[in-house]
Amino acid sequence: MKATRDGFGDQLIESAKNNKNIIVLSADLGKATKLYDFSKEYPDRFFEIGVAENNMIGIASGVANNGFKVFLGSFSAFLTGKYDTIRCSIAYSNEPCILVGSHGGLAIGRDGVTQMGLEDISLMRSLPNMTIFNPATYIEAREITKYLCETELSGPCYLRIGRQPVEEVFSNDYKFIFDEPTVIKNGSLGIVFSTGCILSTVVNAIKDKHIKLVNVPVLKPITNIIKNYYVQGYDFVFTVEDHSIIGGLGSAIAEIMAEAGSSAKLTRIGLNDVFPESGKSEDLYDKYGLSSNKIREKILNTLNESR
Repeated sequence: MKATRDGFGDQLIESAKNNKNIIVLSADLGKATKLYDFSKEYPDRFFEIGVAENNMIGIASGVANNGFKVFLGSFSAFLTGKYDTIRCSIAYSNEPCILVGSHGGLAIGRDGVTQMGLEDISLMRSLPNMTIFNPATYIEAREITKYLCETELSGPCYLRIGRQPVEEVFSNDYKFIFDEPTVIKNGSLGIVFSTGCILSTVVNAIKDKHIKLVNVPVLKPITNIIKNYYVQGYDFVFTVEDHSIIGGLGSAIAEIMAEAGSSAKLTRIGLNDVFPESGKSEDLYDKYGLSSNKIREKILNTLNESR
């Protein structure tokens, strides 16, 4: 098992061999965000800004404005916490920077809520011009990073990566396609949308149930394909995310369903508008309903209520 942050770091180094235009900025968390490995390979294209995310964001905007592809990284809580600076210096000016937020979700455990990115997607979704990527596994993180390195971006992007090693769901020949979510499993009882590192947990939660599972690596924009999935005869729609249920995947699907006049029942599974405690990550996932057993219990209870 490997973490999505490892997939990001490994692919960034690989892609930079051919793309001399890649510049990396770090805010004193290069080891945790896997950016220091880049600095060893390309020291002339790596800049340590220090504990100064606001300054790093301003520098990134200027460097991108001069034609470079800029990756800037920190913990997701710290990076997106500088919302007003991102808003004015990157999103408003539509600079094609890639903001990399690591340690999203509960997995940081004992370090506590100040280090956990739990509202980062909600913040970034609200910004005009911002595109949001949330890879689920090591392979998908590599594929999305490759896409970001090789694509001429029209504006800023937010890439959310995780600390924890996760089970690999995809084969080595998996290819990321921007507007195509991946159907992991088919079924007729209901449909589950999952995003980010929680995917393998969801797979284990419903592996023996006839429930469809769709992985959503791009949270903004939500593509027309996603918009069409829920109308395929499903009375029950579930979303699962290691994030607040406010403003993330659950909100995006709710907006789509409401605008289409869907009569399906939507159940959002995630952090229910709370600041969690510090503790072992496995204990936190269980307490806040995001362990495999708790996800399974929530889904089955909802389905059984209709009988």
